Amino acid sequence: MMQVFNGLEKAQRPAAVALGCFDGLHKGHQAVIRKAVTEKANGLVPSVFTFPESPLAELTGRGKPRLMSNTLKEKMLEDLGVEALYLAPFAAVKDLPPEAFVEEILKNTLRAEKVFCGYNYHFGAGGTAGKEELKALCRPRGIQVCDLPPVTLEGAPVSSTRIRKALEKGGARQARELLGHPFSYDFEVVHGRHIGHLMGTPTLNQVFPEDYLVPRYGVYASLVSFDQVVTYGVTNIGVKPTVGAEEKPLSETWMPDYDGEALYGKMVKTELLEFIRPEKRFGGLEELRAMILKNGEQARGIAEKEIKYIRKQQESM
Repeated sequence: MMQVFNGLEKAQRPAAVALGCFDGLHKGHQAVIRKAVTEKANGLVPSVFTFPESPLAELTGRGKPRLMSNTLKEKMLEDLGVEALYLAPFAAVKDLPPEAFVEEILKNTLRAEKVFCGYNYHFGAGGTAGKEELKALCRPRGIQVCDLPPVTLEGAPVSSTRIRKALEKGGARQARELLGHPFSYDFEVVHGRHIGHLMGTPTLNQVFPEDYLVPRYGVYASLVSFDQVVTYGVTNIGVKPTVGAEEKPLSETWMPDYDGEALYGKMVKTELLEFIRPEKRFGGLEELRAMILKNGEQARGIAEKEIKYIRKQQESM
């Protein structure tokens, strides 16, 4: 089981440390982390040093929209084989000169013997130092540094910026190719206007936090998972213009094959698989209901293979 340290607790054993913000844990991030995990065979603890919040948001009060919650990030890091996750308060390190960061954090606190980072990694006060400075400072301290080249897709580096742009255009499939997994969120299920119940099609409502990326408004094929349940869904993201606009962007998901208990208050994971259509205003609830049923059949076809694969994995565990 992965240990999570909400601070700068001193490591008990020598470590291989992956460095980065890792928002979204895309394919480039995964390449860095997997290299650190391979060092377990050499007796080092596979570790990740990152921040619970965006450094840019901490510095300016406004960061780029987040691609992943901390809970989803922690689960995926554990699945990748990370054994120690350090969620450092940015305030505790933001003013450290590069040399102090290497000496106090990497060497003395994390007990790093090997360090892994991406090609564009920066550190130290003001983010003034890069991978070459990291190598120069680590070398005399006996710490090996491995900087990985970018992972590319269609001739360009995989990046969080590319993923955000794809999602803002409704490119859920393209975002998945860049991420290596579907764009997901695990917000609490809240009460909506109960329009779904009136239509005989119960839905779950999740509100996007202000700092989270909101994909293009529209309808998506999705997967929904909670407890041991995995089912497909039809997810509308937007303000629901047919039934009265919402104040904040909302994710509303209809799960055709689910007839269990209400999920209010639960943290439910929703994964966007593919964009089906833009959000639009319908003439009334019957027209809306007919379109949702049609979208349900489309979503079923898209999600069917995904669900079979997930259930097969669950059975083998």
